[in-house]
Amino acid sequence: MLTGGKHNTMKPDRRHVIVIKLNPQREETWRYEGRILAEKDNSLLIEAYFNRADFTFHDIRLKENDRFIERYFSNRWYNIFEIHDREDDSIKGWYCNVTTPAEFSPGRITYVDLALDLLAYPDGRYLVLDEDEFADLPLEHNTQKQARAAIEDLVRLAKTGQLPVLINMKEEPA
Repeated sequence: MLTGGKHNTMKPDRRHVIVIKLNPQREETWRYEGRILAEKDNSLLIEAYFNRADFTFHDIRLKENDRFIERYFSNRWYNIFEIHDREDDSIKGWYCNVTTPAEFSPGRITYVDLALDLLAYPDGRYLVLDEDEFADLPLEHNTQKQARAAIEDLVRLAKTGQLPVLINMKEEPA
């Protein structure tokens, strides 16, 4: 999922962050702005806004300026995006990217996307996406193993309704 957008009229401060998505060759494929909402030892919670034209993605209508609450981890092989409707802020679902652990530096979050994704719906359904694309990636054995463990963990979290718990972890405000 790609986020960012015109709601990002933020003043430069320590809460402003640029998110940089890399492919497995560590080439930049996307970047966008967000605002850090909270931080914990090994994670950052940010807010960003969807910056593409409206379209339907697996029965979820994504609209320009939908609000995304995104949790990045420096010690886990995934991130989690909670998707909120721009009109009423209702939760549309959770989009989870299997990635290398995020790298945090001042004003920046960087991660390597490993193609595997999980989309979870508020009613408990979920889909594992892009398995063929993942299988075609020339990844080292350990990276493949970590990615497969991450998708198994995300499926378990989706089945048990725990994705919102990870988004809403208690932490000190940023």
